[in-house]
Amino acid sequence: MASVRVGDFRPSVHGFHFPNAFARDPIRRFQLGSVATLDIGDAANGLCGGMAYTARDLWEFKVPPPADPAPPARGNPRFDYLVNRQIDSFDNGLVPLRFFKLMDPDRPAREPWWAELIGRLGIDRHSRTWVMVNVEWPAIRRDLDGGSLATVGLVKVVGRDPNQLGLNHQVVAYGYDLDGSTVTLRLYDPNFPNDEEVTLRFDTGDPRGTITTTWSRPPDSVFCFFRAPYEKRDPTPFR
Repeated sequence: MASVRVGDFRPSVHGFHFPNAFARDPIRRFQLGSVATLDIGDAANGLCGGMAYTARDLWEFKVPPPADPAPPARGNPRFDYLVNRQIDSFDNGLVPLRFFKLMDPDRPAREPWWAELIGRLGIDRHSRTWVMVNVEWPAIRRDLDGGSLATVGLVKVVGRDPNQLGLNHQVVAYGYDLDGSTVTLRLYDPNFPNDEEVTLRFDTGDPRGTITTTWSRPPDSVFCFFRAPYEKRDPTPFR
């Protein structure tokens, strides 16, 4: 069995010690003159993307995470930083769109022979298995083999309702174990602080077939995953 880890990264050391559980508070608040206040989003729905991005920022700049066991609240510069990184994690809407496309219940269970043909026309009808095995896992593996962490989007719901987008999740991959065709991704999950046993297991043996991922924290399921984009930022508020 081959094992790869990125440096000495450990969720219990380099991840946040508080959970992804914030008080109800708008992610963005705009004052419309003296007429009204416009609130957008709610931190209580989670800031997993912001926490994943910020954990990577801290790692990149060799800044230890705060020892606080409770998440910061509005008025704390660290909260503002997490919110800004949450917005960055949307990648101008491309990441939610990626989630929405992979949530599509009409994606075939097995890879159809014609998917490659219509793909040349810009129509994505690949199965989720094909996407994971042929596109997303190789991209994540290149990051990890090259000594970089990887930000990973986890598709945790299948459906056409855009209101369910918030049920999906973002985590950080810091290594993997490879046993034959079975891959076990090692993950820092903002929902499970200090937990070094969060994993996602899948088999790459039949990329045209149907695979079931094994998520280490049931009853949740993971239907698909993808490599999410990331650009580092200096985490000054955490210094």
